[in-house]
This record gives sequence, C-alpha cells and structure tokens, in this order.
Amino acid sequence: MAQVEARTVLWYMTFMGFIVNYMIRINLNITIVDMIAGKGAIAIASNETHENSTDVAALAELNERFSLERWFLDWANIPYEKNGFHWNERQQGALLGSFFWAHWTLQIPGGILATKYGTKLVFGWSNGIGVFCCFLIPLVSYWSYTGLIALRVFQGWITGLAWPSMHVLTAKWIPPNERSKFVSAYLGSSVGVALFYPIFGYIIDWTRWEWVYYICGIVGTLWFIAWQFLVFDSPAQHPRIADSERKFIEKSLGASSQGSKGPTPWKAIATSRPVWLNVVAQWGGIWGLFTLMTHAPTYFRLIHHWNIRATGFLSGLPHLMRMLFAYVFSILADYLLRTDKMSRTNVRKLATFICCGAKGLVVLALAYFGYNATAAIVLVTVATMLHGAVSSGPLASMVDLSPNYAGIVLGVSGMIGGMPGFISPFIVGQLTHNNQTIEAWKNVFLLSSVMLTGSGILYVLFSESKLQPWNSGCHQVPDSGLKELQNLGGDKEDEEEKKPLKSDQDEESPVVAEKETKTKSDSDEK
Repeated sequence: MAQVEARTVLWYMTFMGFIVNYMIRINLNITIVDMIAGKGAIAIASNETHENSTDVAALAELNERFSLERWFLDWANIPYEKNGFHWNERQQGALLGSFFWAHWTLQIPGGILATKYGTKLVFGWSNGIGVFCCFLIPLVSYWSYTGLIALRVFQGWITGLAWPSMHVLTAKWIPPNERSKFVSAYLGSSVGVALFYPIFGYIIDWTRWEWVYYICGIVGTLWFIAWQFLVFDSPAQHPRIADSERKFIEKSLGASSQGSKGPTPWKAIATSRPVWLNVVAQWGGIWGLFTLMTHAPTYFRLIHHWNIRATGFLSGLPHLMRMLFAYVFSILADYLLRTDKMSRTNVRKLATFICCGAKGLVVLALAYFGYNATAAIVLVTVATMLHGAVSSGPLASMVDLSPNYAGIVLGVSGMIGGMPGFISPFIVGQLTHNNQTIEAWKNVFLLSSVMLTGSGILYVLFSESKLQPWNSGCHQVPDSGLKELQNLGGDKEDEEEKKPLKSDQDEESPVVAEKETKTKSDSDEK
C-alpha cells in the first residue's frame, strides 16, 4: 500500500483548519436569530404560519427543551433572561461586529510570530483557543451581555493570528510549481460557511441554539488534536515523511531559496501606490462580503420570514458558489496569462472589476429588488459568488508586486481591509435600529454597492501588477528563484522553462544520466 504524501495530509489539515476558523466566526451570525426574545419562537414555526398563537406555542416548546446553562444558573440562583435576550438592533450590531474589533491587530504579528515559532504552534493554538471559547459562549451569554462582547472580542483577536501565519508554512513545505494548488486549501473558509450555516440551522431547529457552540467546540477540538500529531513546520522535522518526498521538496525549494533577508522596506511599502490600491480593493470587497455574510441570516429571517432551516441553507449556498467560482475563474486567469492573451496587470484588473465592480452592481440591484424573496436569494447568491474572483485579483496581485514581502503586504492589507468586519455591523445596526424594513435594508445595500463599485473603479483606473523595485532592494535574488517566484504571482515562462521538477522516484539513475551526457558530448563534437 502506497504511503500518503505528507503534503497531501498537510493540504487536508489546512483545509479543515480554515473550515474551523470560519466556523468560529460565523456561528453567532445565525444563533443570534434564535437568541433574541420572541424570534427564537418564530424560528421554530414554519415560514407558512405567522399567527400569534403559533408563536406563543413555539416559544413554550423552546423553553421546555433542556438547557445545561439554564439548569446551572437555576442551581446557582443566578438571575437570567428566561424568555430570550432583549437586545436591540444596535446591541446586535455591536455583538456581531465585536469579533473583528481587535481581529485586525494581529495580522502582521501573525506572520512574524509564525516565522519565529512556527505555523504549527501559531495556527494551531490560534484556532484551538478560539475553539475553547465556543464552550464558554452559552453560559457567558446568559450571564452578561458585556461579558459576551468581551469573549467575542478575545476570540476574534486570538484567531487573527491564523491567516497570515499560514503563508510561512506554505513557503517551507510547498514547491513553487505546486503552491497554486496548495493555496486552494484556503478555500476551506468558504466551505466552512457553506457547510455550517445549514447544519447550524438544523441543530437549532432540533435542539437549542446553545448546542451550536458545543458542536463547534467538539469539531474544533478533534481538528486541534489531529493538527498536533500530523502537522510539522518543515519536511526536516516530520518523523514519518518518505525520504524521497523530503528530498524532492528540499530540492524544489532550493531553486527559490532567497537566503537571509535585509530590513523590511516599510517606507517603500507604505508609499507604494499599487499596494494601497490593493488595500482599497480589499476594503471594498470585504465590506460587501462581510455585510452579506454577517447579516444574511437576519435579513432572510426578519424580512422574508424564512424558518431557521431555510435561513441556514440560503445563507450558506452563496459561499459554496463563491468557492466554485473562484476555482473556475482561476483556471481562466491562468489560461489568459499562459497564452499571453492579457498582461498580468489586465488580468488582475479584470478579476477585481468582477469581484468589486460587477458585485457592486448586483448589490445595487438587491437594494431595489430585494423586496422579492426569489430575487433576493438569487442576487445575494450571485453577489457572493462573484467575490470568488478576488483570489485572481487583489490577493494574487500582492504576490505580483513583491514575492519577497508578500506576507507583510498581505498582513497590511488584512489589518486595514479587515476593519469593515466591525464597521459594517455597527452601521447596519444604526440603520436598522427599531426599523427592520425593506427600506432600511435598501440603504444597507446601497452603501455596500458604493463601497464595492468605488473601490473597483479606482483599482481598474490606477493599479498595476508589476514587480516593484523595493522587492529586491535589500538583497539579491538568484535569477532562477526570482523567475519561479514571479511565476507564482502570474509571470509565465516559456514552455522549456516551465517543465516541472521531478521527484527522486522519477529521476533517472546516475548511469543513464552519464550515458546521456556522453552521447550529447559526442554529438556536439561531431
């Protein structure tokens, strides 16, 4: 039986890691629909029935279901809200956004810490501590609104280390000609949303909202244990990797080895126009994505009166389409680059126009036609799907600009571009405070449309995706290594230069190689 390659195991563990990371951040988005006083009862009722008697009966059924937290609080004689939480829209907006209040502060430190201590430690414990917080959320929710806010802030803050730390592991494990395939594991984030929104909806319908957090905790703990046993920071540290695979990785990475780096060119990065235009594109794209991702459950539940199961399914479907679209569009982008149909800059502009500009137009249509339930479902799905082009747009462009400092550029972008994660829920809370109407949500979508189209237009007009002078300002990169690094960012070489590296198993024996060399020499002499 053939041994499974360590890189394959790493891909699956990374894929599951990003599923866990997004599972942590989105669970409150749907449970809050059931937590609010009166809305949990409606969630149980079918979307065909909205009579008061049905709502009251459903609320009674919900309260009769066993809750470990309520039992403990009753036993400890601690007062709590027995009929749901009376949080207004502003409080709900603050709660939904609290995860991102401090999340952005660890984007740059995440990459630095992973470089020093290893991704296994940083990514593993970042997700692991966030998972442990899930076990505490139900009890803290009953105890104190302020306590719940503080717990979500901490949970978001600690998981902020995860994303930037993964680039360090990728650089140590994955040969340049395999990195595009490996980075597809990051799409576990979209799968996490698409998978767990419907699952959470059914869990709430069958039991209580508290069980969503226990399921998250159990699933995340199992992943954390597997991560500790199966993942290592480099092939040299892996005790079970085949010698042939280890030698193949080390040989492949040798071509792109850059040696020791000099000081990071912070000033050049901070004053780079292409960098800031990528940040602008990320700001607009994330504003639109997080507005739809965070508030879709509330929107479908309160405006279109879908039950909790339908709400979970409809909130997760767009993110499944986003993942599929990202994969298909990346194939198209690679084709355009490989055949020289378009330059790197124009390919990035096309992708950004789609993930920002085209998405903004769809969200604009949602603002005016969202009163129709079918139209709302289609438009939310299409808008979220189009954001999948971001992987071939701003995200790839950051590597085009500076392969050597891509992690730092991504950290800067994540730090600033992640701010809409808490600004958007605050504004949505203000716009919908005591005003859950089609008109209020129209304003929400109009604002998102302006952010998306504005950032897309700026990027298309003024951005470029060329290697920046400051990329190699601190050290020299070998020509072979630079070519492979540029290829990761979109540069395409001649077919002769793009021949894949061979593993040890595929290499010819020294005798055969010597014979071929001798034959070639004889031919040259003739």
